[in-house]
Amino acid sequence: MIRDIRGELKVWPGERFALVAAEFNGLVTHRLTEAAVDCLRRHGAAEEQIVRIWTPGSFELPTIARRLAGSGRYAAVLCLGCVIRGQTHHYDHVAQQAAQGIAAVGRETGVPTIFAVITADTVEQAMDRAGLKLGNTGWNAACAAMEMASVVRQVNRLVRLDRAAQGIRRGALKKRHGGRG
Repeated sequence: MIRDIRGELKVWPGERFALVAAEFNGLVTHRLTEAAVDCLRRHGAAEEQIVRIWTPGSFELPTIARRLAGSGRYAAVLCLGCVIRGQTHHYDHVAQQAAQGIAAVGRETGVPTIFAVITADTVEQAMDRAGLKLGNTGWNAACAAMEMASVVRQVNRLVRLDRAAQGIRRGALKKRHGGRG
């Protein structure tokens, strides 16, 4: 039988979530953080289970996310920001570095690190994705964080069970072969 592992939209006791949010484009990012906190609270998180840290901008998100994820204290880290295209190529560099940095944190630490940086051509587009018309990216990020924390917890349990079963099999082989496995 195939075993399916899927994430749950639930915050478990003892789980902690870190929100790392950019102050730049605060009109948008404050809406994202409010929605993320609301989502986590509605799914069982107490205030003590949530920490919110502000960085100057989206470019700085990966630095703080790496520190938090590396601490081992958080079930997931949500990175919330907004980069709006301007007249220069600065937008491209910031958006690309934020995306690459946030992805690297998750790969390097094994802690779900959620990319919730809105990239938009206009403030209006950004606001639409911060709850005005197209849902709220912060809420969606919180859902992804809960689901990924749940999947990681289940996969970790599965890996531990597999390792335990391998140890039992090795022990049985050694016994059968007179101590040689």
